[in-house]
Amino acid sequence: TMRVSVRWSGGTPPTFDIDVDDDATVADLKRSIETTTQVRAARIKLLNLRIGAKPAMDDDALSEIGKFPKQVMMMGKRESQIEAHATAEALASSMAPEVEDDFELDARTTTAAMANPEFIAKLERRVRDCKFPKKLSDPRPGAKCLVLDIDYTLFDHRTTAENPSEIMRPFLHEFLSRAYAANFDIFIWSATSLKWIELKMTELGVLTHNDYKIVGLIDSSAMITVETAKYGVFNCKPLGYLFAQDWCEYDSKTTLMFDDLSRNFIMNPQLGLKIRPFRNAHTSRATDRELLRLSEYLEEIASLDDFSELNHNRWESLLAKKKQKRNDQ
Repeated sequence: TMRVSVRWSGGTPPTFDIDVDDDATVADLKRSIETTTQVRAARIKLLNLRIGAKPAMDDDALSEIGKFPKQVMMMGKRESQIEAHATAEALASSMAPEVEDDFELDARTTTAAMANPEFIAKLERRVRDCKFPKKLSDPRPGAKCLVLDIDYTLFDHRTTAENPSEIMRPFLHEFLSRAYAANFDIFIWSATSLKWIELKMTELGVLTHNDYKIVGLIDSSAMITVETAKYGVFNCKPLGYLFAQDWCEYDSKTTLMFDDLSRNFIMNPQLGLKIRPFRNAHTSRATDRELLRLSEYLEEIASLDDFSELNHNRWESLLAKKKQKRNDQ
């Protein structure tokens, strides 16, 4: 017989030994693991079993693996865990808002909204009464500020998928890593519950990534309701709520918000960049390059001390001009 040591990522027990016959295949090993862990063999992934440069297949004999690892790395969940996750997902999804039609705000409406005493009073009440939902890390001295929406900005929340990576917007981790490296502190602000935000960001690996940190999570409790003659009643994300936190030193000069709904910028239109919504993930993943290009934009403006002269709606034009200028040199 052959004894195989297994490390189960995120499982209990985290490590265990399996005895298999000398002529056992990868499939035989998975069936033995199923007996020990109650994870179905079809759901078991053995990450570091390779024959040459290729992953070992189920019908490959373990004896064909040239350098057998000291510990086989396993991933997989029990059916009970999958069912519990599905229940939590359904609960969180029920709290997520339906897709809303957006509209382009005109300058007269935004100017009136920013100066509206009723809206300013609502913002002041939010600052006074709404505790900051969740601080995850300390701001970096002198860092700029990037506030990101979730739904249709970082992932497609209406497309169903077995693996969260299938609905994650392409280049998400590269984008966040480059933004952080360009000295942008990152906040996540979603018009949903804190539970939903934590669930989705954990699933996507955003809260535990080694190359960047998220400073804070902001949920719908920090939003305010405004009413305009032209567009009616809707909720928005006033950045003044963030600026008023006593542990933050950000201001309107070096803060930027990405959202697929421009209505969320009504109290701070100069600071908003309307991102193209990421929908129909299964078909659009192959061509979506929005975050990759926006990484370049953040790197281009990172050295500026004041963003107030920028028109973020023309970010692509700015990139094109910068590229042309470099080519002409």
